[in-house]
Amino acid sequence: MTAQRGDDSVNATQTAGRRSPAPGRGGAVGLAIAALGVVFGDIGTSPLYALQTVFSIDGGIVRPTQPDVLGVVSLMFWSPTIVVSIKYVTILMRADNNGEGGVMALAALAQRLYASRLGRTTFLLIIGIVGVSLFYGDSVITPAMSVLSAVEGLNVAVPGIGHLAVPIAALILTALFVVQRFGTGKVGRLFGPVMILWFTVLAVAGISGIVRRPSVLLGLSPTYAVAFVVAHPVIAFVAMGAVVLVITGAEALYADMGHFGRPAIRRAWFFVVFPALMLNYLGQAALVLQDPAARANPFFLLLPGWSRLPVVVLATAATVIASQAVISGAFSLSRQATQLGLLPPLTVRQTSEEERGQVYLPAVNTLLFIGVLAVTILFGSSARLATAYGVSVTGALVVDTVLLLIVARVLWGWKAWQIALAAVVFGSLELTFLSANLSKILHGGWVPLLLALAVITVMTTWRRGRQLVADRRKGKEGSLADFVEYVREQQVPRVPGIAVFPHPHKGTTPLALRANVEHNRVLHEHVIIVSVQTTNVPHVPWDKAFTHDDLGYSDDGIEHLNIRIGFSDTPNIPRALRRACVSDAIGVEAKDMARASYFLSRGPVRTTRSRTMAQWRKKLFVALANNAANPAARFQLPRRRTVTMGTDVEI
Repeated sequence: MTAQRGDDSVNATQTAGRRSPAPGRGGAVGLAIAALGVVFGDIGTSPLYALQTVFSIDGGIVRPTQPDVLGVVSLMFWSPTIVVSIKYVTILMRADNNGEGGVMALAALAQRLYASRLGRTTFLLIIGIVGVSLFYGDSVITPAMSVLSAVEGLNVAVPGIGHLAVPIAALILTALFVVQRFGTGKVGRLFGPVMILWFTVLAVAGISGIVRRPSVLLGLSPTYAVAFVVAHPVIAFVAMGAVVLVITGAEALYADMGHFGRPAIRRAWFFVVFPALMLNYLGQAALVLQDPAARANPFFLLLPGWSRLPVVVLATAATVIASQAVISGAFSLSRQATQLGLLPPLTVRQTSEEERGQVYLPAVNTLLFIGVLAVTILFGSSARLATAYGVSVTGALVVDTVLLLIVARVLWGWKAWQIALAAVVFGSLELTFLSANLSKILHGGWVPLLLALAVITVMTTWRRGRQLVADRRKGKEGSLADFVEYVREQQVPRVPGIAVFPHPHKGTTPLALRANVEHNRVLHEHVIIVSVQTTNVPHVPWDKAFTHDDLGYSDDGIEHLNIRIGFSDTPNIPRALRRACVSDAIGVEAKDMARASYFLSRGPVRTTRSRTMAQWRKKLFVALANNAANPAARFQLPRRRTVTMGTDVEI
């Protein structure tokens, strides 16, 4: 028996060989510019609506007076400072899962760190599921909110056509989702320069406002935030529900770390994004102090009249980029969830030969489009959408903090007082944000919560149903070791050729293999049982990917190959088998694999009256299974050399 083994602790250097290079690796500046175009689209477009929303909540309870305005500006400065600059950029980005970030990668990292200590770490996976579900809610709200807020600039630039904001936004969003199938490779090269122009406009416009009212700089002091909260605790609490809009997109900083790395994102944030955002918020606040009526739309009213229409076009481009980043994130997250067994197999199309992360999932794209268009029409304005926006964002922030506190103790050896301090600093602020937004549930906040609940239901149902199916199949499949002995004892006739049987593990016999022997009374000369194991790391290098087992006999042509892949890798069995041949992990020539036949074990799932799971969940699982991607497509098996065989499975 020979074996090549790897473990989940594959380091980032080893996995780099499997990961496609991030754009602009030629230099640090180029990489930072590329990060500007993808990572910061969401948080970078928040000046369009954040301050405006603060002054519009509850009929304008936040007044355009100096204490209120400076208090709000202070909150808008210190919130991203604590949550984004300190928590995400300085601390959380160090908690990478072999170079990858995001709530799914963080949950997988926590599972790996605590696997030997707790045995079962299901609760960590549940936390990750909640975070992912909230991200999907954000993925529906963000495109509608961002594009609507930009197009609504027509109300200021060209008032005569302002009433067409919703139809125009709907057309832009439709076009955005239609072009997803073509990938973002070529368009992505334009993202960085467009966002540089956008942040330049933000900074210049902000400086012009500050020059007219320099006293607004006093708002950078935390004392004004404290004074605002102490003087008007109820008003400040309500305002926090809108102030949170300045940190929307913070999750993207962490989630996109695998594409650009920590240094590029940190440079872009501290040297470009953060200064430009704060200058613009200060400029808008100065304008409100100077002209209280400007609080109706301080972003566009801060601009000279001649520039407003061009900036509407630029803002629309920036919000499309922000939307694209969220949509692409939903694609990547869905693929990771599929790999981890939380979603049914989905059709995944690679849209770039160079960039591994550029994928297109038709089913996810369709569902997102329906959801985005529905909320755009249902809410009809960015001001109304803002009430629904914060719930998913703040929920995701809290989930990341919980996982951070769990990981920090083992990963960095934090002491109890350090964990307590982080919990107080980050947790208290984010829980305040969350509480303030929960008060808006009846005014639109129910939308992301309903979406998150739907996703949680789907994920938990699929995970449970998948386990039930696996348990039922074990009885029909029987022991693989016993089957090998049977083949040897009965001297089953062999025919020339290679037969490949994808199967979850080597403990039981693939149904297609058993059916082939029982009905056809023959077996191929060379039989390879292949198991694809998704690990808790994003990528696994080829030299760590294969574990071979001759199943006790080296002369019978029946062997098992375990292929380990990362949760961000595409499961391609034919390609993996060719690499296994080259590395001598299996006893077959690579050229012979071109003629191999593939046999899938697949049968219909039928429900029974058993109480293993609620009937409605059983029906949901069957519906998901019937609409799941064909395993042949998922494993990229050759269509003309693939046969499907199986039997009914009851749950």
